[in-house]
Amino acid sequence: MNVKQVIWYAAVAAAVAAGLIYAFWPQPVPVDTAVIGRGELVVTIDGDGQTRVREVYVVSAPVPGRVLRIDRHVGDAVVASQTILAVIHPSDPAFLDRRARAQAESFAKAAEAAFVLAEAEQARAVAELDFAQAELVRAERLTTRGAVSQRDLDLAKLTVRTAKATVATANATVEIRRFELETARAGLIEPGGSGSQVDDQLCCVDVVSPVSGRVLRVMHESETVVAAGAPLVEVGDSHDLEVVVDLLSSDAVRVAEGAEVAIEDWGGHNALSGRVRHVEPTGFTKVSALGIEEQRVNVLIDFADPPDRWRDLGHGYRVEAHIVVWRGQDVLKLPLGALFRDGDRWAVFVAETGRAQLRHVEIDHANGREAQVTAGLSEGDTVILHPSDLIAGGVRIVPRSAQ
Repeated sequence: MNVKQVIWYAAVAAAVAAGLIYAFWPQPVPVDTAVIGRGELVVTIDGDGQTRVREVYVVSAPVPGRVLRIDRHVGDAVVASQTILAVIHPSDPAFLDRRARAQAESFAKAAEAAFVLAEAEQARAVAELDFAQAELVRAERLTTRGAVSQRDLDLAKLTVRTAKATVATANATVEIRRFELETARAGLIEPGGSGSQVDDQLCCVDVVSPVSGRVLRVMHESETVVAAGAPLVEVGDSHDLEVVVDLLSSDAVRVAEGAEVAIEDWGGHNALSGRVRHVEPTGFTKVSALGIEEQRVNVLIDFADPPDRWRDLGHGYRVEAHIVVWRGQDVLKLPLGALFRDGDRWAVFVAETGRAQLRHVEIDHANGREAQVTAGLSEGDTVILHPSDLIAGGVRIVPRSAQ
């Protein structure tokens, strides 16, 4: 083998060795980075809410009966003490089974017999009165002749007065028995019979709106029979709206009355402003979509913008509320995607001279995107976002934008 061949083989071996070294040499890991800076940080508690009329009036049936079909529809304007919302008619009597009908017929026959007896007693009382009056006339005639004593005349007058009282008692008894007979016969009236029809002008009740506003809900649109107190219609002022958001009780304790609120996803192009008016002191249990029982608390929010900006909203519309619980104007902040747990401490990877360096940090306030850094980082530091398991201290890195 001559010198040229040796040189050629040596060059080939060197090229192969260089290729193997390059193939197995650790390559820089491409990463996404962000530069730490200062700015405003707003911490909010977010929750889905609904708009609702501040004062909703549920109009109920004042008496039991048959409600005619309600011709008012959701959105119709109503005037207080003028607009008729519903008309209630007396309901038809109930059906009689065989036993009830037999009893009602017996009561009717007994009432009829009592009425006949009362008329007979009335006739007897009238006859006795006629006889007593005739006796009184004869006694007066004989008294003028001296044939009858004064005592006998007074006794005849007493008999007449007693007979008149008996006739009055008999007349009253006849009226009582007549009414009892009518009551007993009324018990035989069947549903739909002619006896169940009553003059509408004398019997029916008009249910009027208690306030001016609009109809929000109609519970019974079709004709139906209702009990006293049954809800019929909901009315309220659709321009007097508020927002109610149910938060976890652990979040509600962080909300202060008067806190700023940004209302989004309501259908308009721009967010609306609001203020927390009240945090209800009583919670309630609600089952989440995962089947977990949660203690929730209602937070009531008033609109801070002019009504012209939210006039398209109505009762029961869905909105998304962001309640501000903390605001910092000039704070050092970093993206949440750079944070991870290293044992019981927060940590980030900092990009320094092309390598990843582990650094522990301390954070305070945080929202869903950024966190306030109180120690461990300085303004201008570059952190690695969403570090993978390939990133460790000292690993060479390269920003993706530099590839």
